Amino acid sequence: MAPKREQKKRLGKKHRSATTRPKQGKAPRTGAQIAGVAPKKRKEISAKSTAKKAAARTPKKSPEFEHKVTLQQNEEDRYIVGRPKKFRLGGAGSSHAEREQRELEKVADEIALAANAGRTPDRLPLVAICGRPNVGKSTLFNRLTGTRRSIVGDEPGITRDRIYGEVEWAGRNVRLVDTGGVVPDDEALIPSEIFRQAKVGLEEADAIIMVIDGRTEITSPDIELARLLQRGGKPLFLAVNKMDTAQLEAGAENFRTLGFKEVMPISAEHNSNIGDLLDAVWAALPPEFVAEEPEENQEGEDDEFDEDSYGPQSLPGAQEPDEDDEEAPRERKLRSHGEHVLRETKVAIIGRPNVGKSTLLNALTGTERAIVSPIAGTTRDAVDEVVERDGHSFRFIDTAGIRRKGKTTEMAEKLSVIMSRKHLEDADVALLIIDATEGVTALDANIGGYAHESGRSVIILVNKWDAVTKVGPDGLTLYDGKPPADRKAYEEQVRHALKYLDYAPLIFISALEELNVEEVFKKTQLVARERRKRISTGNMNRFLDSVDFQRASVPMNKRVKIYYMTQAAVAPPTFVLFTDRDVKLHFSYERFLANEVRDAFKFIGSPIWFKVKARNKKKKEKE
Repeated sequence: MAPKREQKKRLGKKHRSATTRPKQGKAPRTGAQIAGVAPKKRKEISAKSTAKKAAARTPKKSPEFEHKVTLQQNEEDRYIVGRPKKFRLGGAGSSHAEREQRELEKVADEIALAANAGRTPDRLPLVAICGRPNVGKSTLFNRLTGTRRSIVGDEPGITRDRIYGEVEWAGRNVRLVDTGGVVPDDEALIPSEIFRQAKVGLEEADAIIMVIDGRTEITSPDIELARLLQRGGKPLFLAVNKMDTAQLEAGAENFRTLGFKEVMPISAEHNSNIGDLLDAVWAALPPEFVAEEPEENQEGEDDEFDEDSYGPQSLPGAQEPDEDDEEAPRERKLRSHGEHVLRETKVAIIGRPNVGKSTLLNALTGTERAIVSPIAGTTRDAVDEVVERDGHSFRFIDTAGIRRKGKTTEMAEKLSVIMSRKHLEDADVALLIIDATEGVTALDANIGGYAHESGRSVIILVNKWDAVTKVGPDGLTLYDGKPPADRKAYEEQVRHALKYLDYAPLIFISALEELNVEEVFKKTQLVARERRKRISTGNMNRFLDSVDFQRASVPMNKRVKIYYMTQAAVAPPTFVLFTDRDVKLHFSYERFLANEVRDAFKFIGSPIWFKVKARNKKKKEKE
């Protein structure tokens, strides 16, 4: 018998035999090949490769300006805009599920970043983009705004609701709205609702860009939509899209039969003739509003002398400096700790498909902002709307229904689900919608877990409560003969199924009947305020002295001695515990401590996080 060394050697030769060798030829080259380069140039090539990788990792813009793009004109009268990364849904993608998931999450990050951008003032002019399905409206919208706010795919009818953005050109900012594919004669539920939403955007627009596919013939929906737009009397522009080459641009003149004076061949995908289109649209917009500057004070020197002599408070009619005044001292706020000035509360409406999320958004905003239908999965793009109530600003975000991965087959559905989770992570408060007619399901518990683990404040809304409590003519049973639901018993069932959300307020509502909608505003404002509450270290230590840790049902070997604790951050409230040893808290111990903190300081609707730091850890490391 041969020794082990010879056995391994023979196995290696067998592995390198022709029968087990890969049949695809040579392995692909993964890095820069510099073996055949002169030694003096190898360092130069390596330095360039390293610099290129570092530049790719460096963000080109700060997050607050990521949603904008400034278009500029070069010397050759060609217009350049930032080209978004190409991602086509429904195309030939990678066969690996992990790679596909990473690409979807990357696109969802950019969509969430664009959706969270601050909205421009209402006095800015609005330009609407319309057309029949699958002509490139969303591609043009993403091109002009420099974002991926709108989902783009090969399948028609992806965009359904109105999506707003902002574009800057020639030193002027303009709002842009992307509408769904319009088919005027289609009487089906979803197409008719898309047409109704598009009409709202067209009515409030100052100029309209109709997009048409230049590679196809003129269709009946194109003719009907062109007639409808011409009756409105607004500046109209026909953008003949998908004219990718110069030979195809001559065919754009054939579309003048639709009755448009301004006909321009463009390619939204390849960024062709976009600047010419913007020049024509900007020239037709109403003149820009310029605010008058206040007159300067001619007695500035005398005022400075009086203030230096007597002080600002001793002057007649002097007032204390306002908190909003720029010259007044301000308290330092840290964005990393969630302590920045809260201008508006972002509220994400989450839940399973067809539980009433879009209906609730319409009830909260008082408008028909989102399309509502009994068909599950109607909402795909996230729809947001700002509501002012009692001096507080709320931004409600209607997300797509979250399904299991096995239930989503189309690429647009997969991206909408990932985008819903991204919007949830960017929100302050999450409204978890539960269908009262079906009760709490396993998927509801998973969706609530997403909000709990991401640190969002949660409010549980039991929707369609009228369907299980509205009795029939006899006054005793429902219309289907079943007894009406008991509020107290139903709440116990919900609490039992969602034990980890015991801190979340629970409200029984009916979005269709607008039952307890006002209570949603009150609870949301309360939860947002509790989320940013800070407790001083002195109060926390006094609280720590009053806690009886002997009541904690934790094994003795899992217990730690807490010397003192402090609140390190807000949104969500995060506490740092200084203990005798650096170990992870037992879940029972952490739950006991969180309950004690809630009994003393409330923190309604917000999860509480704990971090452990050993008191003598640094000394041991030095030794």
